[in-house]
Amino acid sequence: MSPLVNSLKQTFGFDAFRDGQQQTIEQLLNGQSSLAIFPTGSGKSLCYQLAAIELPHLTIVVSPLLALMKDQLAFLETKGIAAASIDSTLTPVQNQQVMADTRSGKIKILMVSVERFKNERFRQFIDSVNVSMLVVDEAHCISEWGHNFRPDYLKLPNYRQELNIPLVLLLTATATKKVKKDMASKFDILPEHIVQTGFYRNNLDLTVLAVSSKDKNQQLLTNINAQTGCGIVYVTLQQSAEYVASFLSQQGLNAQPYHAGFISEKRQKIQEDFMSGKVQIIVATIAFGMGIDKADIRFVIHYDLPKSIENYSQEIGRAGRDGLASNCITLANLDGLNTVENFVFGDTPELSGIECVINNIQQECLNERWELQGLSLSNISNIRQLPMRTLLVQLELQGVIKPLFSYFADFKYKFTTNKDDVLNCFEGERKDFLATIFSYSGFKKVWGEPDFDALFQHYGCDRGRVIVALEYLQEKQLITLETKKITEVFSVNKRLLSAENLAKSLHDYFVDKEEKEIKRIATLVRFFELASCLSRNLSLYFNDKNTPEHCGHCSVCRGNFAKLSYSQKSTLPDDAVIVDMLTTLIEHMSTKHKGVLSLETMCRFLTGLTVPLFSRNKIKQLPGFGCCENIRYQEVREKVISVMKN
Repeated sequence: MSPLVNSLKQTFGFDAFRDGQQQTIEQLLNGQSSLAIFPTGSGKSLCYQLAAIELPHLTIVVSPLLALMKDQLAFLETKGIAAASIDSTLTPVQNQQVMADTRSGKIKILMVSVERFKNERFRQFIDSVNVSMLVVDEAHCISEWGHNFRPDYLKLPNYRQELNIPLVLLLTATATKKVKKDMASKFDILPEHIVQTGFYRNNLDLTVLAVSSKDKNQQLLTNINAQTGCGIVYVTLQQSAEYVASFLSQQGLNAQPYHAGFISEKRQKIQEDFMSGKVQIIVATIAFGMGIDKADIRFVIHYDLPKSIENYSQEIGRAGRDGLASNCITLANLDGLNTVENFVFGDTPELSGIECVINNIQQECLNERWELQGLSLSNISNIRQLPMRTLLVQLELQGVIKPLFSYFADFKYKFTTNKDDVLNCFEGERKDFLATIFSYSGFKKVWGEPDFDALFQHYGCDRGRVIVALEYLQEKQLITLETKKITEVFSVNKRLLSAENLAKSLHDYFVDKEEKEIKRIATLVRFFELASCLSRNLSLYFNDKNTPEHCGHCSVCRGNFAKLSYSQKSTLPDDAVIVDMLTTLIEHMSTKHKGVLSLETMCRFLTGLTVPLFSRNKIKQLPGFGCCENIRYQEVREKVISVMKN
């Protein structure tokens, strides 16, 4: 028995590796950064878990969801592997303990979100420990071509270089050929170190049923009653989750809703009840699923259209992880198409908003440095948080701004013991240095704030050394340290910032992205209407050609083709009604907003899309907000152009 197989058996209780696992682990142990693309539920996590216990130092795992982290940590604990997370749920004392255990080498695996790297204190902490490997779970988030693109993931290659982490493992289940190449190039992973196993799963039966909205509940009930075991019903909107769960409960089924609008404790309880078998059916938005490693999910039903083929693949991938036959059913029509599309249109910044950001950088730039703090820029530019992150990343990629560092604007501390007793724990220069920090701190009652500028002038110490000292005192429980108001500092290339067409080129990028996302949705509709094997086409989409031409376990192979249609075509309000509603909006905003309301603002008002401008000015309370939410955005836009001309 090889040492790796022995380790697999001793630690995890498995007699043999699954396809692709051993190759990935051996590459990592040979110092070769790798990309592993395995189907959902086929053991991606084991690759980093086993490699981590064989590597000499810490493994950092970047995970996109807190629930995913907690699930992984619970599993690692059962295997006796020392692992922890640094996340928002920890108390200061728990956070200190995790950092101390990591520094001492007790912790082998540390799980964090990508946003944690923006934390100045966290990066300094990681820089002080030996790290063997960086793991990026759900790594398709790195790619702009991926379906769950998260701008902050683009910074991971820079963090890796900055922190001198020698080895990287990227893990995903959903990567098209383009996404695969993009991910690998960002981390200099060689083609021969990309491990891709087959995407096809022969235990999943795929069915697409063309169903009108009025018949959907009965079809859902009929299909669930034909199943055995537990399952997930996916919907688009939070209110739909509650409505459908209520309907199923009234029919005597054990169903619970789940969505991001619930407080975390309620979400956790519902998830635990589902995992333990107390709840049979979860009716959920996409907030539920990532991190759900339940082997015996027998069915996944899409009550509404998923957002994309990638989302569909991830969601059905939660069924049948035990290898037993499971059913994946889509109750499809075009009624919800506008809802999925409108999410896309709500995230495209207006040209005026982009110009506002560029002007802010020009005005706030001092000594070729620009500082960004919190939500303020999102509010003044009327750009949502996620597209704002995307905009800043695009400015970075064009060389206009370059991230230097992040820091907390506000530091404050209080003594847990007498100040003199703290100083008496040290000698010589270190004692003098701490005494200087304390003397140049402004105290209000018990809390003191260090004056970094004064400390630099009088002692010549930079901000970083002061923070390291305060961190050390907290670790030794001599002080309590609190931080807030994270500020990102960028260097600015004024020549590129002043380029004539900068705002337009950025706006063109977002419009192009919008068009691609709308095409992605159209591709999804075409997939559901296919007249050839669904399993085969799904595998081909993810670049897996080693699948049967006819799977024999999808609705198309059974001779049932779906043609999607609208149950009832929604109609726009009369022109006069639209004019009245827009007039009310314009009058409401006349005292609060400078300038003419844009076409996009009016369209977002009618379709019920929330932007910062609306939240600040209580626009949701106006009559007409969302009156066209069942109409496709392009149609509303054309109508507004028409009525405003007249």
